[in-house]
Amino acid sequence: MTPRILVIRGGAIGDFVLTLPAIKLLRENFPAAHLEILGYKHIVSLAEGRFYAHATRCIEYAPMANFFVPNAKLAPDLVEYFGSFQQVVSYLFDPDRIFESNVRRCGVKNFIHAPPKVGDSDRAAAQLARPLQSLALYLDDPASTLYPAERDREFAAQFFSGSGGTVVALHPGSGSEKKNWPLQNWRELGCWLFALDPAPAILLVGGEADRAMIESLSAEWSGRNFFVAQDVLLPHLAALLERCRLFIGHDSGISHIAAAVGTPCLLMFGPTDPQVWAPANPHVGWLQAPQSAMESLSPDEVKKSVQKILAPQP
Repeated sequence: MTPRILVIRGGAIGDFVLTLPAIKLLRENFPAAHLEILGYKHIVSLAEGRFYAHATRCIEYAPMANFFVPNAKLAPDLVEYFGSFQQVVSYLFDPDRIFESNVRRCGVKNFIHAPPKVGDSDRAAAQLARPLQSLALYLDDPASTLYPAERDREFAAQFFSGSGGTVVALHPGSGSEKKNWPLQNWRELGCWLFALDPAPAILLVGGEADRAMIESLSAEWSGRNFFVAQDVLLPHLAALLERCRLFIGHDSGISHIAAAVGTPCLLMFGPTDPQVWAPANPHVGWLQAPQSAMESLSPDEVKKSVQKILAPQP
């Protein structure tokens, strides 16, 4: 009988990507096991059939709610589902262990409660992997890696069809206004990039929350050599970013995806600590805004860092 492992991970995109080193530990140390991930469908798709997960399941399922109620009546299909796993690792917020208790009622004997909250003591990925030490698994490399599938790369090739040369990706959003560099600075940075010789194409990346910024920058750069990747499926976005020479962004989930596919990154940090939250990948550089205020980070300082990264290698 093939052993079955379930990892439960809610949270945002960055939270999931930062948990990948822990999931990789499980995959590498239990290579014969069937590993499944329960989480938000659009996020966990980054891992399904792409090294980490044999299958995924959406956590947004109404009968799941009873698992957060003490001694509730549990849906038979979920009892069967959870009971099919020999090991469950849960990153759900469950301070009173109610969810854990209900999952154990399904017959699960091996349950690891992995608190999703990250402190300021160490890199986030290292903290998220620490609960696996109870299985004698120790994380040596906190860098996350994503593996786009062939169909993802085919999408990227078609997206950039007919274009050549260097592409620089810009993501002006983050999910928090306090973590965003002012929009006028992004305008200035884009115009400066277009004036370089040779000038790169720009890939402007954004989700639903970034729509106004994307529209404003698109209008500003009308007629220039740029692409827009708005609300693209995350596995496809990973493949797009993989083809870029440089990614420039903030402390965001999209930045973690860019780093995880191996793209050189320049990330701007304000109120959050890059020693904890910056991707641990070696090709990632970051700038800390003075007084943690993003508006105090000058465009000239960002341009200087970009020049160093784009300079021809000797």
